[in-house]
Amino acid sequence: MDASLRSKAEQLAGEIASQARTAEDLNGLMRLMMKSALERMLNTEMDVHLGRKALSVGSEEQLAETPMEEASLPLGSPSANRRNGRSHKTVRGDMGELTIDTPRDRNGTFEPQLIGKHQRRVPGFDEKILALYAKGMTTRDIQEIVRELYDVEVSATLISEITADLDAEVTAWRTRPLDAVWPIVYFDGIVVHVRGANGRVSQHTVYVAIGVNLEGHKDLLGLWLAETEGAKFWLSCLTDLKNRGLHDIFVACIDGLSGFAEAIHAAYPQTNVQLCIVHLVRAALRYVSSEDSKAVIADLKKIYQAATVVEAEQALESFAQAWDGKYPTIAKVWRAKWTDIITLFDFPAPIRKAIYTTNAIESVNSVIRKFTRNRKIYPNEESALKIVYLAIHEASKRWTMPIHHWKQALNHFAILYEGRMPE
Repeated sequence: MDASLRSKAEQLAGEIASQARTAEDLNGLMRLMMKSALERMLNTEMDVHLGRKALSVGSEEQLAETPMEEASLPLGSPSANRRNGRSHKTVRGDMGELTIDTPRDRNGTFEPQLIGKHQRRVPGFDEKILALYAKGMTTRDIQEIVRELYDVEVSATLISEITADLDAEVTAWRTRPLDAVWPIVYFDGIVVHVRGANGRVSQHTVYVAIGVNLEGHKDLLGLWLAETEGAKFWLSCLTDLKNRGLHDIFVACIDGLSGFAEAIHAAYPQTNVQLCIVHLVRAALRYVSSEDSKAVIADLKKIYQAATVVEAEQALESFAQAWDGKYPTIAKVWRAKWTDIITLFDFPAPIRKAIYTTNAIESVNSVIRKFTRNRKIYPNEESALKIVYLAIHEASKRWTMPIHHWKQALNHFAILYEGRMPE
């Protein structure tokens, strides 16, 4: 908003404040202003359509002062098209329901852009419905909130129509081409409950692949949904990534799913596989009481932040001596998976920090769980994918900075993977 427009808005706000006595008065004045503004903008569009005015700054203000009858073209002009009255239409928006007068033309060729012929919602209203849908709210929740906030009744069919446009968007996003090289890729799965065609509810897993690109920024690369998991399914996911252009991964971080490491080596033979530290720590905390969690995390850090494998083994022994009395399962699990954990020590410190300090997986999981918590059961697979897509889209708005220590890590990647780094 420029300074002059802001000044006018403040002046108008002062006049309104002097006239309004209650919140209801203010709401009525705002609704009247919105109705007037929409009608004036539609009249401007009509004059541009008839060729009377060129669309320029200030045209709305000039046209607002032009009588309706003068705005139409004379019958003897080269174009006989002219205004032909107005039609009434009720639209929904932030101000509730508004009845506006939309101009018509004789030839019926006027196609308003602000609010289309068959459009019944003010621009921006659909985005608010989608935002509520993205938060994991059910159709009934959305209906109640819109009714309370805007005094507008929305049907389940309307909400379905608004969210239906997401299908094409999700499909396009899931099939978009990818960069050829991603230094780090994290793979993970989230369990959701989906109702099948036969009406039976079963557990499905939403699988995600989050990559760190050469600039150190996180991005979601793939999203898949399946009722069963295994090496065969993961291989199909990896093949999908390859078909979309991802030809090389330096380090793949996984959460220990059965057969997954083998699938990665089959699709990307040169990729180093690392058991995700985030998942290891999170799994360990399942056994720990809240009062001990900080101390346990601090001792686990001594293991995966050790300088060498020997120091890490010593830290694991110290951890076992300190905590086996209360939590014997943790050290036992880490020893069982030790071969997959020590891959980390094949890399210098900057790359290790880039691998285990990024909270990409944890942040995405927390957002997805927050959004899916309100929906115990999804009516179909498409609905589950749409919700997860919207959740991740919301989370990615915060992915504006590269992960910590990335420049140092990139220098080491260039040396360790010489010949595989793009120029």
